Amino acid sequence: MIERPDVDALLAGDLGQWLEDQKAVREEAKKKTWNRRFMVLVVVLPLMAFALIAFQIDYLPVLWGGFFLGGIGFAWAQMPVSKAVRNVKIGINDAIADTLGIEYAHDCEAGMPFELAKACKLLPSHDRTHFEDRWSGDIGGIPFMLHEAKLEERRGSGKNRRWVTVFRGIVMSIGYKRRFHGTTLLVRDNAHRTFFGGKRDSIKVAGMQLDYADMTHPDFEDRFDIYTTDQVEARHLIDPLYVERLIALERSYSGEGIATIFHEGGIVVTLKTGNMFESGSIDAADDRHRMQRTVDQFARIADLAKNLNSREPLTGA
Repeated sequence: MIERPDVDALLAGDLGQWLEDQKAVREEAKKKTWNRRFMVLVVVLPLMAFALIAFQIDYLPVLWGGFFLGGIGFAWAQMPVSKAVRNVKIGINDAIADTLGIEYAHDCEAGMPFELAKACKLLPSHDRTHFEDRWSGDIGGIPFMLHEAKLEERRGSGKNRRWVTVFRGIVMSIGYKRRFHGTTLLVRDNAHRTFFGGKRDSIKVAGMQLDYADMTHPDFEDRFDIYTTDQVEARHLIDPLYVERLIALERSYSGEGIATIFHEGGIVVTLKTGNMFESGSIDAADDRHRMQRTVDQFARIADLAKNLNSREPLTGA
């Protein structure tokens, strides 16, 4: 297991002093937001009443127009609080990363792990992407990179067109001890089905043909499928112990849909988890709790990253 940062020690040092200074900033942000909300109400409600009385417009268009203007107005009103929370989150996560000897970036772009996961069809089809919270560096001698991804798809038509979130979770890459001979894909049971509902004998992803690999363990076959270019290597890499570690990672975050790729010199893992690493808050009293939660979230993932790279018995995941 990695050595977890001591939250109390961080709060007793430079981070604690910086957060103390941020209290006044956050209070000012709250005042600005409340003032802006009041301004929105003062403008939008009279405009709606004026439109109804002066132009005798049907109330439904006025109501929808009011909702539209109100939505824009309240988003504008929320900006001071959002900025303050974002700054606190970055400050806290930077301090946690520094203690671990790695790097943190709030804003980031998709890297090779995401592109590989996309090419291997581990991620659903989407039209819009957003990435944040990248942690990268070396964990216990293992190259490691993790970021959150939010993928959205445009659905419906006309007035019913809307953005739907199809994936929100983590994309993680872990360096491996040695380079793989082939490419192996582990996905949920029946992720690749034929027209008649059975498992596909082979799939084509990322310019490669991967064949289905039979596994003798019945519990495994009820949960996952394997497709690979190297049957012997796949059976060596993915065994009941490895599956146990994947399920432990899923359960740690109440996640779902975990999948992995063994390719060249690393492992890529995707997992739906919801939003994570939200250490910032507008209320200073929440700082310690949110810091501890972020430390625990990251540490559990880092511990599992080490375990996924090990053939030793599972410990403390």
